[in-house]
Order: sequence, then structure tokens, then C-alpha cells
Amino acid sequence: MGIGIALLVVGAILSFAVRDSVPGVDLTMIGYICMGAGALALILSLVANAQATNTKRTNVVEHVEHRDDTTR
Repeated sequence: MGIGIALLVVGAILSFAVRDSVPGVDLTMIGYICMGAGALALILSLVANAQATNTKRTNVVEHVEHRDDTTR
């Protein structure tokens, strides 16, 4: 989940705050790609977390009476 948030933040900075240009590199597009990857990572982590908490566990306790045969 932390990686998804970090990608969203880095992508937003690249898309909206950086005005420099690098020859042959579109920083705005890289920012949008990072934001998309961050959103996907967040969604996948939330789905995985929801499935993990949805798991039912059943404990089976077997009660066995012990007979004491020493009183004969």
C-alpha cells in the first residue's frame, strides 16, 4: 500500500509541478504513468487485504473424557 501511495505522489509531482524538460523524455506522461501504476497498486492491495480478512477459520475442539480405572 505504501508503494502505491508513493507512486501516486511522485506521479503527481512529475505531472503537475515539474516544468523542466528533458530531451526525448515527456515528464508529464511519466507522471501520469506513475499515478496509474500507484492507483493500480492501491486497488490490488485493498482487494488482497479484503480477501485475507474474509477468510473464515473454524477451530475444532475434541473433548475426550478420561476414565480413571484405578478405583477398582
